[in-house]
Amino acid sequence: MQLDLKGFGVGIMEVSDHAKTMIGQYQSFQQQLQNVLIQKESLKIQNLEIEKALEELHATKENSAYKIVGAIMVNKSILNLKKELAESKESIDLKIRSLEKNEERLTERIKDLQTKLKEVIK
Repeated sequence: MQLDLKGFGVGIMEVSDHAKTMIGQYQSFQQQLQNVLIQKESLKIQNLEIEKALEELHATKENSAYKIVGAIMVNKSILNLKKELAESKESIDLKIRSLEKNEERLTERIKDLQTKLKEVIK
């Protein structure tokens, strides 16, 4: 089988089954890393929205505010809303840390495979 390996500084060439397997793993890890980065970015955006909401709640002099739940708005106390948002932020922060660990692990695997592939392809 011929593969285009320009990303490794090599043109089109014949590669062994072992190299094909390694290339498949490399591509899989890259896709997984991309998915992790997308998830992490989405969570960071949610975190920013929560921070903005908390800032607004801290600035208000009202005792209650509305929260959208599904298709309705519910009136809740500011203290309860602050507590809910703080818990959501904590949960999101935990998920982000977990994704960062996955990102580091995948990045290392990609670097290792890249080094091994360069040796196999030479």
